[in-house]
Amino acid sequence: MLLHFGYLILCQILRLLEQGMRGEQSKDVEILVLRHQVAVLRRQVARLDLEPTDRAVLSALSRLLPRSRWSTFFVTPATLLRWHRELVARKWTYPKRRPGRPPIRAEIRALVLRLAWEYPTWGHRRVQGELFRLGYRVAPSTVWTILTAAGVDPAPRRGGPTWTQFLATQAKGILACDFLHVDTIGLTRIYVLFLMEVGTRRLHILGATEHPTGEWATQQARNLLMDLGDRVAQFRFLIRDRDSKYIAPFDAVFATEGIEILRTPPRAPRANAYAERWVRTVRRECLDRMLIYNRRHLLATLGEYVAHYNEHRPHQARHQQPPNATDIPPRPVVDLTARYDTSTP
Repeated sequence: MLLHFGYLILCQILRLLEQGMRGEQSKDVEILVLRHQVAVLRRQVARLDLEPTDRAVLSALSRLLPRSRWSTFFVTPATLLRWHRELVARKWTYPKRRPGRPPIRAEIRALVLRLAWEYPTWGHRRVQGELFRLGYRVAPSTVWTILTAAGVDPAPRRGGPTWTQFLATQAKGILACDFLHVDTIGLTRIYVLFLMEVGTRRLHILGATEHPTGEWATQQARNLLMDLGDRVAQFRFLIRDRDSKYIAPFDAVFATEGIEILRTPPRAPRANAYAERWVRTVRRECLDRMLIYNRRHLLATLGEYVAHYNEHRPHQARHQQPPNATDIPPRPVVDLTARYDTSTP
């Protein structure tokens, strides 16, 4: 800054010396040209953007002219006084502090929203009480402000399950069935009837045939109820589509066990979303990666995949646990850093 200012002063001094060695006539002509240029600029530019060095040079040159000629400058005496007042104010201005209460910390805001999401029946006062137990001293009005700003009703009336939560709680009593078709290497289409326990995502392959009929589907339903045994009493609904292979005796097999049949609307695959999602999963992870020879090969392949699906494959809806996670003890954590002796059996 100081070097730049000194350079400008030196340039101005050299210009004065140059002007002193020139003729009077050329000086007058140059002055007229400069005055006209200044007049043009004043018509086009309403406010000049001057840097601090420009202001310093203009202030220094103003001392060399009489006050009656100060109209030559772009700025007025009032502008010079304003610049001085700004310098004084900048010198004595202390760091600004935001008035009022300090801002809410991001971790508290995130914790309030998490509690409100995981416990929808809690009001803002209950959330404030839980925060106090965790060691956060927050006023109820602060919790109310956070919830209101996030679009969450701070009153307990926001409680009540959503459709997703309601269906999740009822899923333990719901069954879903559907057909899966597979084309063999000889272009023979095989139909597979499967059933899923929606609550646990446990899957059952009921059978496979090239010519599915209503009687065949009914017999597979009877075999399923025999395999379920006493567990069939925990189911209340069966979701299926409007396929003609689901005949009245098929529904009667489940009705005798107190299971109500829920038929999906026409052309609404999302109504049976769990079964449709498994069809996509088994195709992507298994059937699209290999060629099927015949029905026997298909049943063997699906048997291995279903065993993997029920015993090992994690599910997001079950907190990354497989469908049979409640039937098997948790496995110990494998130490990947340990070195094993591969020479011993």
